[in-house]
Amino acid sequence: GFTRVWIPDPDEVWKAAEITKDYKEGDPILHLKLEDETPLEYPISPKNNPLPFLRNPDILVGENDLTALSYLHEPAVLHNLKVRFLESNHIYTYCGIVLVAINPYEQLQIYGEEVINAYTGQNMGDMDPHIFAVAEEAYKQMARDERNQSIIVSGESGAGKTVSAKYAMRFFATVGGSANDTNVEEKVLASSPIMEAIGNAKTTRNDNSSRFGKYIQICFSRHYHIIGANMRTYLLEKSRVVFQAEDERNYHIFYQLCASSSLPEFKDLGLTSAEDFTYTSLGENIFIEGVNDAEDLIKTREAFTLLGIKDNNQSSIFKIIASILHLGNVEICSERDGESCHISGNDPHLKHFCRLLGVELQQMEHWLCHRKLVTASETYVKNMSCKQAANARDALAKHIYARMFDWIVEHINVALHTSSKQHSFIGVLDIYGFEQFCINYANEKLQQQFNSHVFKLEQEEYMKEQIPWTLIDFYDNQPCIDLIEAKLGILDLLDEECKVPKGTDQNWAQKLYKQHSSSAHFQKPRMSNTSFIIIHFADKVEYQCEGFLEKNRDTVYEEQINILKASQFQLVADLFHEKEDGPAQKSSRVNVRSAKSVPKAPNKEHRKTVGHQFRNSLHLLMETLNATTPHYVRCIKPNDYKEAFSFDSRRAVQQLRACGVLETIRISAAGYPSRWTYPDFFNRYRVLMKKSDMTVADKKLVCKNLLETLIKEPDMFQFGKTKIFFRAGQVAYLEKLRADKFRAACIKIQKTVRGWLQRVRYRKIRKSAITIQRYGRGYLARRYAEYLRLTRAAIICQKQYRMVRDRRAYLRVRQAVITIQAYTRGMYTRRIYWEFLLHHKAMIIQKTVRGWLQRKKFRRARDAAIIIQCAFRRMRAKRQLKQLKIEARSAEHLKKLNTGMENKIVQLQRKMDEQVKSHIQLTYGSQTEQLLLANTTLGTEVNKLQKELEHVRSQQGDGNQITSLQDELERLRAELREAYAQRKRLEEEHNSEKLGLTVESDKTDDQSIKEASLQSELDDERQRYQNLLKEFSRLEQRYENLKEEVSLTKFHPGHRRNPSNQSSLESDSNYPSVSTSEVGDTEDSIQLVEEMGVEKAAMDISLFMKLQKRVRELEQERKRLQMNVDKMEELLDIAVHECLVFSVSLQRQELETENKKLKNDLNELRKTIAERASQNSSSNELQDSYNLLLSQLKSANEELDARKEEVLILRTQIVSTAQQQEKNGHIVRTLCSVIFKEPIDKEEAVKAYHGLCESKKLLEAQLQSQSRQHKDELEALHTQIELLKGDIEKKQEILNYTMSLSPEAQVEYSIQQEITRLTNDNLDLKELVEKLEKNERKLKKQLRIYMKKVQELEAQVSKAKPELSRQVTVQRKEKEFEGMLEYCKEDEALLVKTLITGKTPSTVSATVPCLPAYILFMCIRHADYINDDQKVEALLTSTINAIKKVLKKNNDDFEMTSFWLANTSRLLHCLKQYSGDEVFMTQNTPKQNEHCLKNFDLAEYRQVLSDLSIQIYQQLIKVAEGIIQPMIVSAMLESESIPSLAGVKPMGYRNRSSSMDNDGSGPSSYTLQALIRQVGQFHGIMCDHGLDPEIIGQVVRQLFHCINAITLNNLLLRKDVCSWSTGMQLRYNTSQMEEWLRGNNLYHSKAAATLEPIIQAAQLLQVKKKTSQDAEAICSLCTALTTQQIVKILNLYTPLNEFEERVTVSFIRNIQNRLQDRNDPPQLLVDTKQTFPVLFPYTPSALSLETLHIPASLSLDFLSRV
Repeated sequence: GFTRVWIPDPDEVWKAAEITKDYKEGDPILHLKLEDETPLEYPISPKNNPLPFLRNPDILVGENDLTALSYLHEPAVLHNLKVRFLESNHIYTYCGIVLVAINPYEQLQIYGEEVINAYTGQNMGDMDPHIFAVAEEAYKQMARDERNQSIIVSGESGAGKTVSAKYAMRFFATVGGSANDTNVEEKVLASSPIMEAIGNAKTTRNDNSSRFGKYIQICFSRHYHIIGANMRTYLLEKSRVVFQAEDERNYHIFYQLCASSSLPEFKDLGLTSAEDFTYTSLGENIFIEGVNDAEDLIKTREAFTLLGIKDNNQSSIFKIIASILHLGNVEICSERDGESCHISGNDPHLKHFCRLLGVELQQMEHWLCHRKLVTASETYVKNMSCKQAANARDALAKHIYARMFDWIVEHINVALHTSSKQHSFIGVLDIYGFEQFCINYANEKLQQQFNSHVFKLEQEEYMKEQIPWTLIDFYDNQPCIDLIEAKLGILDLLDEECKVPKGTDQNWAQKLYKQHSSSAHFQKPRMSNTSFIIIHFADKVEYQCEGFLEKNRDTVYEEQINILKASQFQLVADLFHEKEDGPAQKSSRVNVRSAKSVPKAPNKEHRKTVGHQFRNSLHLLMETLNATTPHYVRCIKPNDYKEAFSFDSRRAVQQLRACGVLETIRISAAGYPSRWTYPDFFNRYRVLMKKSDMTVADKKLVCKNLLETLIKEPDMFQFGKTKIFFRAGQVAYLEKLRADKFRAACIKIQKTVRGWLQRVRYRKIRKSAITIQRYGRGYLARRYAEYLRLTRAAIICQKQYRMVRDRRAYLRVRQAVITIQAYTRGMYTRRIYWEFLLHHKAMIIQKTVRGWLQRKKFRRARDAAIIIQCAFRRMRAKRQLKQLKIEARSAEHLKKLNTGMENKIVQLQRKMDEQVKSHIQLTYGSQTEQLLLANTTLGTEVNKLQKELEHVRSQQGDGNQITSLQDELERLRAELREAYAQRKRLEEEHNSEKLGLTVESDKTDDQSIKEASLQSELDDERQRYQNLLKEFSRLEQRYENLKEEVSLTKFHPGHRRNPSNQSSLESDSNYPSVSTSEVGDTEDSIQLVEEMGVEKAAMDISLFMKLQKRVRELEQERKRLQMNVDKMEELLDIAVHECLVFSVSLQRQELETENKKLKNDLNELRKTIAERASQNSSSNELQDSYNLLLSQLKSANEELDARKEEVLILRTQIVSTAQQQEKNGHIVRTLCSVIFKEPIDKEEAVKAYHGLCESKKLLEAQLQSQSRQHKDELEALHTQIELLKGDIEKKQEILNYTMSLSPEAQVEYSIQQEITRLTNDNLDLKELVEKLEKNERKLKKQLRIYMKKVQELEAQVSKAKPELSRQVTVQRKEKEFEGMLEYCKEDEALLVKTLITGKTPSTVSATVPCLPAYILFMCIRHADYINDDQKVEALLTSTINAIKKVLKKNNDDFEMTSFWLANTSRLLHCLKQYSGDEVFMTQNTPKQNEHCLKNFDLAEYRQVLSDLSIQIYQQLIKVAEGIIQPMIVSAMLESESIPSLAGVKPMGYRNRSSSMDNDGSGPSSYTLQALIRQVGQFHGIMCDHGLDPEIIGQVVRQLFHCINAITLNNLLLRKDVCSWSTGMQLRYNTSQMEEWLRGNNLYHSKAAATLEPIIQAAQLLQVKKKTSQDAEAICSLCTALTTQQIVKILNLYTPLNEFEERVTVSFIRNIQNRLQDRNDPPQLLVDTKQTFPVLFPYTPSALSLETLHIPASLSLDFLSRV
């Protein structure tokens, strides 16, 4: 093909092209063709336009490491970065020792904890480039070399430096987590939000730009755990506090406080919106898109708290920040002379400022506008102009902020400081972009350090490989640094000018021009005398001199500072007190010995300038960095618009040139940039060797011979100790030779294959031709025979056809003639018919027209007649109307009068009715009667008038009658007016009398209240007592009645109401009132009886008798009431209103109580009737008695109504008489003595009162006990509800969790939940059982005592027979073995030691599996048999503790862990199998059922053993994973299971200089067979130990998940293994793993399913990746991989040679579109720490305990068989 080159381009910087014609040296033009097929003639000249750069082969494009490129130059680097960034979305790329990080302006899911785990412990060159890889390399080198490390992060503002530094710190915090619980790593990370709040701001380039440099040292202990940290800051941009450019912001903390100003704790800060403050509104936009300042403040405060900064200090910090904002809003007013100024004393912002900082208002107001000048002779105060005062104010604000910033940093360092000894540290330097003179100076120093480090590394590499070192010229920026910092350099001249009394920026500029005009790095601009240009290594930068002196001096007036020093707040005062030992403290923080002496602190009057301070701190930083091993991260900003994954080539090239990446490449390219190890070179290029060369065993010699043959110039390569070094372009040349060799081999293969294919094709054609001929000839013969047969048939057909044709023609002609005749005859007939039809129609038309004419004539005549009639009738109606009008005029007036009179009569009638009502209400004797008479007379007269009016209407009288009626009406009106006047007079008299009575009654009230109050209280108590007595007597009576009913109705079984069920209404209220409903109730009862019918109503005579009795009592009460009323009428003149009302109310209450009793009786009657009716006993004998009863009931009801009416009348009389009383108060007492005739004895009253009180207390006590009981019940119900709620919430959580699991996991989880639930139920039951057992044990102890007594008695009896006892003992020895082992209590420790702590799996390997478990259970059985609970408890507890101890001691021994997992689970199964529970006894033999535990339920210990088993299982998994983890990657991805399949590609610097030592048997020595062997060993051990097959399956599944997760994660992070050949290897490896599963009967244990993702990844690497059909196939194939994983693998896919093609971007987008509906988790990597839920299924043992043999080797002689 054509040679491909790069040519310069103004837009894209470099453009790709191909050479179309051969170029000869000296040709002026190079013929090129661009990628869009456009031809181009490119001019060549050695001086101006050299030959274009050559392009790398496609196989090298997209490399992880730029130094792996064959051609190392700017366009190749740029293109590689662009392809990786845009096509594969890889933001990280290595360039030698530098990590290039391009800001994606998008959140990427590549920083999770699983990614940190994937990079931890990995070799840097093996994994994809990442900030974590650099951090891991630093961490590893610190541990290996015991040397401090530094990570230097640099780049423009907005390139992502701070984020990179943050992620590096996160890596260290995760990997080097503190050993104890001090959470130092959390504190280190917590410093970030604080520093971002106070040191970061929005700029035009970056929304979160760091405006200060920082160097964070993370300190590690000897065991490489984080123990502390320290932060040094450089050059805070103080000017931002008082000024921001357009669309920029001040520091975030100001906006955070303003956004939270409404919070109660910030009310006293006096803050409002940030728009209201000068210092925060200069940039005009106070918001950042997507940032919530109020939420950020919460994070800042949380970080402050985590770092131990107290709340009062936090509030002081916020006050200082708020005071700066108020200071900026202080209004300085200029005086008229312009030389002085003043501040208003009422300025609210100045007041806030002074209040918040605790300083004097008047002093601050004065010194903000004045300054003190000190000369040799005197001191005087000078006024400042408005501008000077504003500058001084801004300087003060900057100074306060800077001091506060330093204070916070100092306190963060105190919080992060460690008391323990620091062993080493890793420093992270984040120095901000090329925007200031000092920063550019710092970057020059850093670049110098970088260049020298790169140079040193190259030199070391050459020395190590023993290659002659030729001096490489590289850019040294020492002259530029000298220009800035050397004697009489820019900083020296600046400091000198600052010391001059009237030094100016212009004078300084002139000195610079004079001193440095000859320097190569210094230029004077043509058009300016106040600026200068420095040529930095990055670019030319022009600096404006204006403000340099002011910034360098950093002037703040001492008077203002002194006021702040005197603040009443301690923290504010402390901020401004100078620290004498400042420099000494700073240097003490660095653990590096400085070679140079620290400069002495100058005198106080000559304060350090900013430049001097920065130079010192920079020297200190450089010393620190030089004493560490540096690691470089260069951050690149891909565009200026913050667009995600958008690449601007021009901006990228500027930064690559500036940050030294291209310089690194230039240094590398100057020597031998391409380096290959001998084995890799041999594997890659052995295709270029001859067969004779391969016979030599030494690969190094073979490589040397090959290279000397292929490359003629010996200077183009060098043979090192372990590597071959090539000049630039030589690898590309070798790749070309290799490709040519492959191409020639391909052609030969193609030629041979095509010849073979053609021969095969010819043979196939010849064979086909012969077959076709044979079949053709046969076909022709058959066709001729067919032809003869068809000819004969055709002749016969012709003969028949001709006959048929002629006959058809004849028949057609005949048919045609007949048809013509028929049509002709029809035509003639139709003509005659149409003629006849026309005649008929004409006649019809004539008939119709004649009829219509006649009708028209008749209508005209009729209309004329009607018109004449109408005219005549109208004339007659007019005459009639005229006559009616005349009549109407005469009667009209009369009608009007009649109408008015009617209205007035109606009004009069209404008024009369109202008067009648009012007169009825007034109960005045004679006057009322008069009014009534007047009303009746008026009524009669009105009636007369009405009659007369009707008479008038009927006769239509004339005007005389009307006048008479009017007179009558006038008379009536006059009478009505008189009646009104009389009524008014009566009303006035009544009111005056009423007033008088009211006044008198008020007088008597006061006298009687005191006497009546005591009396009324006694009466109340007495009344309550009477009510209770009445209730008691009523209940007694009711009880007797019920007794009678029971006796009468014994033969009527049915429901009877209990007296206690009835509610007593009388006792509820002291003063019940009579209501009409009570009488109504009686009526209702009667009505109910009538409705029910005679037949149904089986009446109780006794009840009716009782009702009659009640009516009689009511009658007596009425008579008594009447007598009382009579007495009251006699005393009516001397009684007062109140007493009457009181006495009558008492009587009324008695009456009402009787009424209520009657009502209750009626209700009882109704119920009785209803009950009887329900029994359907309709006997005819009771009808007469029922009718009688009904009539009596009705009469009683009528009587009751009458009595009630009388009572109501009496009440109205009493009320009316009470209103007319006029007597004094002494008559009240006489009346009271008359009414209450009994004299009141005080003692009796007191006794009665005490009795009432006691009864009241008794009732209250009962009520309280009932209320307490109710409360207790209520509380019990509440607690029950709470428990149920908690239970529901737990179940809801379990349900939610279960739904999120896979179906298999759901089943497992639900089973586990059910087991735990049953266990809890069992524990509850066990508690109950234990209580019962305690009682049982007590009884058993008593029984044993009795038994001993009996035995003693038996012994006494048997003393005479000693022989018999001997016989008994002999029999016991010969007794059958029951599968129990007895031991003494003292031997328990020895038993535990022998079986557990002193036992190794090998000692019991030849015996029954799980023998220790069986022995322990047999001991437990004996303890249970003898009913010794303490022995059982002690043995189980010591067993569990001993197992835990053994496992802790052997926490990395797989065999020991497996052994005790098997034994623990077997002991658990034994406890279940012999527990006596029917659930566990289903598979037992009868003998095993006999061996069940007799006395104890050990369910609680079963739960403990179950938990212990799970714990051991987790330890087993951890140990196994720890053993196989180092083997997985090399076995699954790197070892050549299929030999000679993997092709080797050129490697970059990272692979060459990895920090791991691969010389020995490193990770690469692990093969797939070693991994399978290891897993097989685990399986064999578990089987030997008798572990349950289900648990073995779960262990294998977990290990296979680990293998899958680690392999897939590694694949997703390594570009070099994402190739077709690796896919092939991986598929083969997984099939071998599956084969192992099948061989061990584990294929169906879900372990095979865990390998599905890695199998699909292997298939994805192998399948075709071009068309949309391929995309569809991939989507259906990769169901176990997430979308992110599929896209990542496709992005990483790397062709091993030029015959393969890369995956196109469009194909990847197609895949993404197809998979966008999937709901995949966001993380890219598989969680390696995921554990499947473990289940321990119950597996009973078939082994019978009595058959168990204990070998003598176990030394268990102290156990005796029982």
